[in-house]
Amino acid sequence: MTASPGRLEVGTQVRAVTFDADGTLWDFEAAMRSGLAVVLAEIRRLAPGRADGLTVEHMVSARDEAAAELKRRGASLMDMRREGFRRVMESAGLRDGELKRRLVDAYVASRIAATKPYPDVVPALELISERWPIGVITNGNSDPEQCGLPGRFSFVITAEECGFEKPDPRVFHVAAEKAGCLPHEVVHVGDKVATDVDGALAAGATAVWLNRDRSTANAGQAHEIRSLTELPGLLDRLSKLQDVGLGHAGEGSREQ
Repeated sequence: MTASPGRLEVGTQVRAVTFDADGTLWDFEAAMRSGLAVVLAEIRRLAPGRADGLTVEHMVSARDEAAAELKRRGASLMDMRREGFRRVMESAGLRDGELKRRLVDAYVASRIAATKPYPDVVPALELISERWPIGVITNGNSDPEQCGLPGRFSFVITAEECGFEKPDPRVFHVAAEKAGCLPHEVVHVGDKVATDVDGALAAGATAVWLNRDRSTANAGQAHEIRSLTELPGLLDRLSKLQDVGLGHAGEGSREQ
């Protein structure tokens, strides 16, 4: 039986579960701002007076503008980050290239130190990994090994390494290959509709939308959960439907 995108049909095998990283496993936004605050304090120390009006919001805007411009040229995330810092430093009258490198390193170290899994992550992963291989698919570059989740995942796929980024369905095909299964046998969990849900559906995988913020966005055919504490139960229900389907081939009822 062929799986319908998003909704798991009776008889469909679940062979692997993949997760988005930023916003799903940890609060990247908070960690990023914490790292930028460390850099901002150093810039203000080096350029007293000239950097007094500089804020974390200005730094975020500089990063976003640099990313928008450089992404079209195929630049790496690190190149985008460096360019964002260069613009911030120049606004404070700082043009030392070695200083820029040190600030980037300080940001990365501070951000990683501030990146912690959400409270619902480890309990859910422990239950799920007992039954299925689990992996990470991320457009970012945060490493679970450094962010409080060492040894938890069978594989980690970054857009920069594989050459595709969500919602490109090919990145989900890569994940299925690493998991040793077919795309429609993968359940993908993520917090962003435009990348996680739409990408998983386009790849033929089952999409689970982690809607922590109780957004009213339309997630189409995705299953919706508000916390990862709900995920083991959802997967269990889907697996029971799978068992029913295998025992009653041809009935073809679908979970609603």
